[in-house]
Amino acid sequence: MDYINSVDELEGLYGQVGAPSLRKVARRMTPTYRKWIMASRLCMLTTVGPEGTDDTPRGDDGPVVLELDPGTLALPDWRGNNRLDSLRNIVRDGRVSLMFLVQGSNNVVRVNGHARVTADPDLRARFEKTTGKLPATVTVIAIDEIYVQCARALLRAGTWNGQDHSQDLPKVGDILAEMTNGEEGGQPYDDAWGARAAATMW
Repeated sequence: MDYINSVDELEGLYGQVGAPSLRKVARRMTPTYRKWIMASRLCMLTTVGPEGTDDTPRGDDGPVVLELDPGTLALPDWRGNNRLDSLRNIVRDGRVSLMFLVQGSNNVVRVNGHARVTADPDLRARFEKTTGKLPATVTVIAIDEIYVQCARALLRAGTWNGQDHSQDLPKVGDILAEMTNGEEGGQPYDDAWGARAAATMW
């Protein structure tokens, strides 16, 4: 198999970039980008580190990020599995990308920038839930660029067409059982997951 080894060769296979694809880029929050991002309860956070890349979903019950100023976003780190892959990467290499989704919209908004992690108590307190829960840390992102992605990918995938394709998927218990040769996971793991998640959501 022949692989493409130069940017010139790659660009030769595609047409010219459309002018709107370049003109839609902003370097900081604008009124329209602000409205879009504040409507998003789910984003994908991509980081890079010495071991490679990491991509993780981040979700909330309201806006998934807080705007600190037009050039800066704050992303709380709620409870998870404590692997810390993304945060460990950010501490060592601040380059990040965020992909914001809004249920029902086939467009996505992308942010590229540089991030740092803080446990600042005042900033953490701005995310406090009614239960008194606080995020362990907050990732502060300095925006390099914001731009909207066209709808083709989500349209091709039928992302919001209301069809449920999950019925025949393996559950986490199945995967864990496979990876541990049956020592962990299985149906008991999946049966207990709902109560465990409810107790540790935040």
